[in-house]
Amino acid sequence: MSTPETSRYVRLHVELVLEITDPQELTEAALTRIATDDSMPDEERTHARLAVREDEAEALAYLVEPSELVGDVPGLELVQGSWSSEQIDYDPGTVEWDMDEDDLTDGDNEGVDAGETGRSGGL
Repeated sequence: MSTPETSRYVRLHVELVLEITDPQELTEAALTRIATDDSMPDEERTHARLAVREDEAEALAYLVEPSELVGDVPGLELVQGSWSSEQIDYDPGTVEWDMDEDDLTDGDNEGVDAGETGRSGGL
């Protein structure tokens, strides 16, 4: 239902926990992405190469594109996207990581702040 009081903008929160199974492969993929990004200035490219060699979370941030998540969804346009990644301690047996029924069905979940490392910007 669309009324003048209803915003047409929706914030979608997504949280993923990923296991890095091959840090070398991840770093190489990020370095390739950086090398082939024609829109990246040389100064930023140098900084990005150093960052992804030191931190797998940085490498991941250069490879994840939120626009690909919703790029082909009819009836919407991605206005802005941001993403970040950080290394975390993960223990699937703890209550902190236990997904209950509300986590799987509640569309209003805020999620956890994604952290300090990453890229963001308008798309």
